[in-house]
Amino acid sequence: LEYVEDVLMNRRPDATERMLEFAATLDPKSHPTALRKLGEAPKFEASPKQNYTTENKIAPKPASELPPVPKYTPYVDPLKKTAAFDVIEGIMQKRVMVIDGAMGTAVQKYKLSEEDFRGERYKNHTHDLKGNNDILVLTKPEVIREIHEAYLAAGADILETNTFSSTMIAQADYELDKKEEVRDMNLAAARLAKAACVKFTEQNPDKPRFAAGAIGPTNRTLSVSPSVENPAFRACTFDEIVDAYYEQIEALVEGGVDMLLVETIFDTLNAKAAIFAIEKFFEAHGERMPLFISGTIVDNSGRTLSGQTNEAFWNSVNHAKPMAIGLNCALGAKDMVPYIENLSKCADCWVFAYPNAGLPNAMGGYDQKGPEMAEDCRVFMDMGLLNAIGGCCGTTDEHIKSLADMVSTYAPRKKHGVKDLMRISGLEPFNYEPNEKDYRKTFINLGERCNVAGSSIFKKAVVDGNFEKALAIALKQVEHGAHVIDINMDDGLIDGESAMTRFVNLLVSEPDASKVPFMIDSSKFHVVEAGLKCSQGKCIMNSISLKGGEKEFLHHAKIVKRHGAAVVVMAFDEDGQAATEAEKVRICCRAYKLLVEQVGFNPQDIIFDPNILTIGTGMEEHNNYGVDFINATREIKRLCPGCKISGGVSNLAFSFRGNEPVRRAFHSAFLYHACKAGMDMGIVNAQQVEEDVYEKIDKELLEYVEDVLMNRRPDATERMLE
Repeated sequence: LEYVEDVLMNRRPDATERMLEFAATLDPKSHPTALRKLGEAPKFEASPKQNYTTENKIAPKPASELPPVPKYTPYVDPLKKTAAFDVIEGIMQKRVMVIDGAMGTAVQKYKLSEEDFRGERYKNHTHDLKGNNDILVLTKPEVIREIHEAYLAAGADILETNTFSSTMIAQADYELDKKEEVRDMNLAAARLAKAACVKFTEQNPDKPRFAAGAIGPTNRTLSVSPSVENPAFRACTFDEIVDAYYEQIEALVEGGVDMLLVETIFDTLNAKAAIFAIEKFFEAHGERMPLFISGTIVDNSGRTLSGQTNEAFWNSVNHAKPMAIGLNCALGAKDMVPYIENLSKCADCWVFAYPNAGLPNAMGGYDQKGPEMAEDCRVFMDMGLLNAIGGCCGTTDEHIKSLADMVSTYAPRKKHGVKDLMRISGLEPFNYEPNEKDYRKTFINLGERCNVAGSSIFKKAVVDGNFEKALAIALKQVEHGAHVIDINMDDGLIDGESAMTRFVNLLVSEPDASKVPFMIDSSKFHVVEAGLKCSQGKCIMNSISLKGGEKEFLHHAKIVKRHGAAVVVMAFDEDGQAATEAEKVRICCRAYKLLVEQVGFNPQDIIFDPNILTIGTGMEEHNNYGVDFINATREIKRLCPGCKISGGVSNLAFSFRGNEPVRRAFHSAFLYHACKAGMDMGIVNAQQVEEDVYEKIDKELLEYVEDVLMNRRPDATERMLE
């Protein structure tokens, strides 16, 4: 570069002559950032090979020389809690609460006709309405009132509104998807349930009753394509589901519900859309109400319909900080026990269950009576697993009375602490507990081959629209040990948002690829958000930074938190990219303080990328980049408790591109030393990480590599090139 710029800038009269002499020593097939020398060097001589002895530049400093760890102000939720919040919390601590039973089962007993469902309001409606139970709050409110009061008389503490399908999306099947129709359904349902609760609370103030706004899964799934031929296709979008839920929530709250219940979750991405809408609503109205979330394990595989395990489901939704988490539907009590037991172990909130009345018979009905179901549910109580219990399909007020009588003699489950870890998920949970004595043993391989900058083959597949080939690359990474798949579509030839959406939708349709979490990676925030809107698991979002200032940083961070993702923060600020150790530490500490104090991010979900910059460029100011990253890693981990450190490892030896043995040796040596300093994860070629063990690198090669990496001698790069 010096010779080139001497000519370019006309800095000296002999510049061209010197350039020609130097050029004569180079292999014409080499790359400008990875020069190869010819055997003969006519007039150019390398610097003498001297031995240098320097201090160990990455040795930890004595504790006495380090600044103290800052005291961070705990985050305070700016939203006030509703009055019901503390009341329900108090009851949960003292006794097992009872949830009501099935609405559909109770409605069937009335043997209502098409005319009953229509009423006067829908007398001339063009579509059949029988079976659309939600409209009965408008056309047969006395029936719904009777059902509510029967459940309360049986001992229910929590009464669900008759709104399981009261969204514009679900009501489209009946051509009742106009905003005003759905609003009226939710308002009427909330008022009916609330009135019944008020009536029974007034009769017995020592046993207050609560109306729960029931939010069903809709009849669409965001994680599964309705077309076998096109697995990347979706019948609706995340934003459409969010909008539909928001309309429902707004009317339910206006109608007077005390709490919200997101239930029968067969696709966790739908639930994440509901949570997104709920958080958006809470923030807009400045108030937070109790939230219960209930998943559905569809069979003895222990998974939701969209393929997640019980714990992966919990990892995906716990950012909502629900008051209680539970399971309902699909299974009877006996079959639900192992999954409630697992949920009770991993959840740090209250736990509930409302199973079906056993398994359906050949005709699809339920034969299990109340006393028998109560005995099956007794095992939950004997094991100390629950804080609330109720009934789903096939249950009636008889079942609820039996359950209420049975649980009355049991103490509720005690809340317990759960080890604070970074808990992410694909179809399977990934709970990261670092080995602080040897981070290499727990190092997270972020597979780089689904990154257009990390794989020319992947890039070509995406540009050509060959997403099946792109999917095969993802599968191969998981086979080779990638713990997380990094997905990046940032290229001038690619529509990043469209490609990200299509590829992630395709990935989630392939269980062997989507069992691991995704890192959604882009320099464009809208592209990252597009990827987050397609993944039911808890992702890592890569990345945000202070480059655009604090206001933009906080805005992006809040959206990422609402999506429930962990976040990568690049060491950039308004002045540019951090290159030195001091800059890296300063920027990361500033970002950490903002995230934990103003956004409420769990430190375990904060991942810093202090910039792995290229060494061996021949420029003196770059020589210490490896040392600066390693030392910054150690100090950031100390000053920002709980945070994680990541980086794009392939950047390090970019100067040696084309010389794979050397590059791979650099990557291995760097990871060895960076992990000793506390690096948790990196964007790497997972297969090479497995193969290139530091201890097996050729000793002579390792000496040259570490001379450059540790900046141990001024001629290190030149010797390495030679």
